[in-house]
Amino acid sequence: MNLRSQAGLGLLMTALASAAMAAPASAAEAPVVVPLHGLEPVLPMDAPTVDTGVPLLMPGAPTVFHEGQTLPDIGLPEVPFTSTLPETDLAAPLPELIDGSRPGTAQLTSPDSPLAAVTPAAEVGSPVGLPDGDRYGLPELTLPDAGVRTATAKGALQPQLGLAQP
Repeated sequence: MNLRSQAGLGLLMTALASAAMAAPASAAEAPVVVPLHGLEPVLPMDAPTVDTGVPLLMPGAPTVFHEGQTLPDIGLPEVPFTSTLPETDLAAPLPELIDGSRPGTAQLTSPDSPLAAVTPAAEVGSPVGLPDGDRYGLPELTLPDAGVRTATAKGALQPQLGLAQP
């Protein structure tokens, strides 16, 4: 095996190892616990708790199509991202209004839900038109069209509000 073959095999093994490590991370999230214990001195009850996560977005391939044009448009393509919004739990113990009562805890939960997002895109059309027979096959110069597409996010949250008894 020569040096070039060894380098190629090493690159292939590195690519396979990184793909194997990235596959479990596609559904992963970064857990976040919001520290609210500093509110206990100013609140007449125990501090609420917030447990959630930050989704790790997985980028897709940019979407660019050029049909019926001699030169492609110049621009920044849309890039789709997919992920899952993590489960979120918010629990706030209710204050004791009557001595000896145990009112419970107000809870707001939102289960995992899919998320699809697309980045904004910008596009400037080609200033060169189609070839013209009257101009000996030379293309006609035109004013380029310019446009901006906004970002989109699609998902469905299903939050639930309830009271948990002690």
